[in-house]
Amino acid sequence: MNDSETLFPLTLAVLTYNEAHTIARCLESVSFAAEKLVIDSGSADATEAIAQAHGARVVRQSWLGFGAQRNFASTQASHDWILFLDADEVLLPELAVEIKRELPKLLRSHYAGAMLRRAAIYMGARMRWYRPMVGEKLGRLYHRGRARWTKVRVHESLQFDGPTITFSAPFLHYQDPTLVHRQLKVLRYAELAARDWLERNRSIRMWECPFVFLGTFVKDYFARLAFLDGWRGFVVAYIAASYAVYKRIRYFEMRSNPSSQSDATKKFIQHGLER
Repeated sequence: MNDSETLFPLTLAVLTYNEAHTIARCLESVSFAAEKLVIDSGSADATEAIAQAHGARVVRQSWLGFGAQRNFASTQASHDWILFLDADEVLLPELAVEIKRELPKLLRSHYAGAMLRRAAIYMGARMRWYRPMVGEKLGRLYHRGRARWTKVRVHESLQFDGPTITFSAPFLHYQDPTLVHRQLKVLRYAELAARDWLERNRSIRMWECPFVFLGTFVKDYFARLAFLDGWRGFVVAYIAASYAVYKRIRYFEMRSNPSSQSDATKKFIQHGLER
């Protein structure tokens, strides 16, 4: 951080679990926040030490689920205004300049927060056309008294109680370093989604699977412009379609064979995927 840089009454919050390879880059990209807060759910690597070395306050909290963990982080922040990044995300310099320019007005306003646009590095290169990876709008900057994270196991989002603004410049998401990492995450996310369906007693609709696969692939590959990103676009559309079908198959298995839930949990724990 530049010694002359103005610090704003803002908390940068980051959830971590074995993020030693990414956390420094994330924290260093937000040099204007008066507080950097890391909520760690049991890392076995050097995440905590690296975070502290880069000026973060680390709070240990067993995993509560994505939405609940983020809401817990909101209660631990020293400031009402919070900027949330994942450990594998960074603010690009253009966005940092834009946020610093608009923050004084935002902090004095009655706005609930701001939407940020996210771009992505996928399979080693930046995606240029696929819409969810070039300009996806996400709620990440908010006043904790005017917004709250949804209480779902996965794919949580901010619910704002008031108007928001939208920033133009994107922040950058370094997607999983390999497809192996990506597929392991897909398995975990599908498991969490299926558990949410189980709690809601969602009906089993296995007949949908072929149509879901085709519909999801067509939507992502053509409507969301993945085809313009070449073979990486084909891969991302295929994985999205596979995920949409797999979570339905997994849910069918949970309902048909309840013991598979505990068996799967043991396997996730064995491979460090269950927090």
